[in-house]
Amino acid sequence: MTEDSASDSAPAPAFSHAPAPGVGTQAPPVALDDMAHRARSVLTPETWDWLDGGAERERALAGNLRAFDRVMVLPRVLQDVSACSTAGRLVRSSASMPVAVAPIAYQRLFHPEGELAVARAAAAAGVPFAISTLSSTTMEDIAATGATTWFQLYWLKDRTAVLDLVRRAEHIGSEALVLTVDVPLMGRRLRDIRHGFALHDTIRAVNLEDGAKSRAHRKTAHGSAIAAHTADAFAPSITWQDVEWLRRHTDLPLIIKGVLHPEDAVRAAELGAAAVVVSNHGGRQLDQAVPTALALPAVAEALGTLQGHQCGVLVDSGIRGGSDVLAALALGASGVLLGRPAIWGLAADGEEGCGQVLSLLAEELRHAMILAGCPDLAAAAKLRTTTAPCTC
Repeated sequence: MTEDSASDSAPAPAFSHAPAPGVGTQAPPVALDDMAHRARSVLTPETWDWLDGGAERERALAGNLRAFDRVMVLPRVLQDVSACSTAGRLVRSSASMPVAVAPIAYQRLFHPEGELAVARAAAAAGVPFAISTLSSTTMEDIAATGATTWFQLYWLKDRTAVLDLVRRAEHIGSEALVLTVDVPLMGRRLRDIRHGFALHDTIRAVNLEDGAKSRAHRKTAHGSAIAAHTADAFAPSITWQDVEWLRRHTDLPLIIKGVLHPEDAVRAAELGAAAVVVSNHGGRQLDQAVPTALALPAVAEALGTLQGHQCGVLVDSGIRGGSDVLAALALGASGVLLGRPAIWGLAADGEEGCGQVLSLLAEELRHAMILAGCPDLAAAAKLRTTTAPCTC
């Protein structure tokens, strides 16, 4: 069946709530992976694969996890860690720990409250929440939760629409603008293609003018409807000149997300970026992209030696626990963006589940810092690392 001959009837709902029997009565999770198992039990296979999958053979997806697994820190001993603080700042936002919730599209796929539940959990945890351009809840409603928000921007073919999103982000009080630069087109995500993945009519990109109805809702026999929609909406022609234009049109701190090469990080800093995010989009774009834990040290070194520019370094893709956050700090990041685990919590138990994930991550990070002899984030940044031999 071709796209043109596909039925206009809506596909089945993307999530299968209420929770599976016993989900709400299970013992509290003791690791973030516990939430992954719970999430998988309540989501349809198509929706789980959309969240869990990566591009093509999923080498980048697996590589991210392996790279963080291989980072070993050299702990310091005989340090006074009786008072250990994980608090600090991410770009210009105060945070209880060096973590922000990453921008993830269409969160109502995973729970009826979607972005509202995650934003409330982030607010309670004291960490920023990044609103996706493709969020299924309006940025205005998300801001009303009281969360500290950043707004993530995809570069649209309609520059007027880009500027409209920026002005709305400013109006709701977002504390940073996160420009994602690694999606000139969506990666070939084979799980989605095999499912012919499409959105239910009730799940929409409500911040966009075409959010009421788009190709993202038109299921095909072979292909991802969401990939078709992004091909319609996103501009593959984005260049550094567009970054310069954006910098001139907003006073919000600009974070460039999707940087892996040190020279790109330097260029971003020279154009006035407040920070870069070392990211390969969770292994969902270029399947041969370098793992973020391997790319991070060179980016941090390049920016650390840059004269006349201050540009922070964040990292995502592969963060699965507090020890990964500690490793990221030791490798040169000032903080991380947490992606899939936050949505595991959302799917498992809405706001409470996401809150459990963030609480557990904070507990794991503090525990790891104490054992590494770090009373604060500055001490964590001074840790030395080595790399375990590859057993793959």
